[in-house]
Amino acid sequence: MARYLLILAGGAIGTLFRYIVSGLDYKVSNGIFPISTLVVNLAGSLVIGLLWGLFEHVNIHSNMRMFIFIGILGGFTTFSSFSLENFNLFRDGEVKIALTNIFLTNFFGIAMVFIGFAISRYLINVLK
Repeated sequence: MARYLLILAGGAIGTLFRYIVSGLDYKVSNGIFPISTLVVNLAGSLVIGLLWGLFEHVNIHSNMRMFIFIGILGGFTTFSSFSLENFNLFRDGEVKIALTNIFLTNFFGIAMVFIGFAISRYLINVLK
């Protein structure tokens, strides 16, 4: 039961962070490009890569890992919003914007995991 509560609490935290970032769409792109989803997915990818690399060298309890990875990062990043936004872009005839979003999210999302992991390796070597 404690694991479920930890995941629930982490999800609430991640969802709140996601909501805060969602205001970027209208402030930055006037709602034309789904920038907030791109930002949270790229930031989430960077953080998950960074933490994954660090947690290989730091003993973190499995409940804490679930709290962070499933709860916080699961609530923060959102593939379903990404999918819906692209569906709507395609439906509205905004094919170039949709394809740009799909490319940016996938290419840079994977790149951010690599970068986060590399940063964790660097930090571990510096702190030795």
